[in-house]
Amino acid sequence: MKKSVAVVRGLLWAAVAALACAGGARAADPWPSHPIKMVVPFPPGSSPDLIARMLAEPLGKSLGQPVIVDNKPGAGGNIGTEAVAKAAADGYTILLTINGPLVTAPLLYKKLNYDPVKDLAPVTLVATSPNVLVVAPGLGVNNIKEFIALAKSKPGVLNYGSVGAGSASHLAMETLKTGAGLNLVHVPYAGFPQITAAILGGQVQAAYMVPAIAMGQVRAGKLKALAVTSTGRSAALSEFPTMVEAGQEGFEVISWQAILAPAKTPQAIINRLATELSAIIRSDDIRGKMLAQYFSAAGSAPEGLSNLMKSERVRSEKLIKALKITPE
Repeated sequence: MKKSVAVVRGLLWAAVAALACAGGARAADPWPSHPIKMVVPFPPGSSPDLIARMLAEPLGKSLGQPVIVDNKPGAGGNIGTEAVAKAAADGYTILLTINGPLVTAPLLYKKLNYDPVKDLAPVTLVATSPNVLVVAPGLGVNNIKEFIALAKSKPGVLNYGSVGAGSASHLAMETLKTGAGLNLVHVPYAGFPQITAAILGGQVQAAYMVPAIAMGQVRAGKLKALAVTSTGRSAALSEFPTMVEAGQEGFEVISWQAILAPAKTPQAIINRLATELSAIIRSDDIRGKMLAQYFSAAGSAPEGLSNLMKSERVRSEKLIKALKITPE
């Protein structure tokens, strides 16, 4: 009888051990084993959305699981960024965003519900782009000097749009306002498509926008481009002068896009994402598609993006203090 009980106990322990091993095997299933969500904290049709949809399919093929773009717009990108910062650090939620929520938002908002340094892990720098100053054709100006002259003749009358306080589109216009002594009214929007609609509808008269969104309307004659914000002429926009050439000394405001993951995401997953994404971004196909949208493809190691965020924060902090920018 004792031997029978011992045998039964042995069998039970063997079963438990087998289940534990099976559970361990499942826990160790290779990543990824199901679809990945790529959160874009801006609306459909925005420049981050365009880039995300450009990368999602090839990344999904490379990883063997679908990558689904999830738009979570609001608060200048802070809402979607916070959602990723608070998501599970398991490699199944990643973020594609611009520099605003990562660099300038923490400098402007004391009660921001995330810390991009502590709560997010850099993966790769995706792309960079100058901004282009566009105005409504009906404004009757053809260059920066004429725009400045008009704005000075109508202080507090002209409105400009941006994608939120501290964004590149905001900093660029505030830089022009300070340098030229202008009084323009800031009107923030959820994304560049909304700014375009506002200019076409007459609610605002000007904006610094990424060329990927602006140039279609410029080519169609619905918007007029005056200058770009890079220090040198853009290869894809060589017909337009730089702000420096237009008389604004030292003027440079560049937009960039990056991919990050929740902090504490396993380093092996971060490295895998960085490797796969960098290869995709640097491929001839994606580089060509980005260039067609006026972006310069990047593709960096996580450390490269981390260093960029640090240096950009130092630069932006000086600019925000000099321009006396506050949340609106």
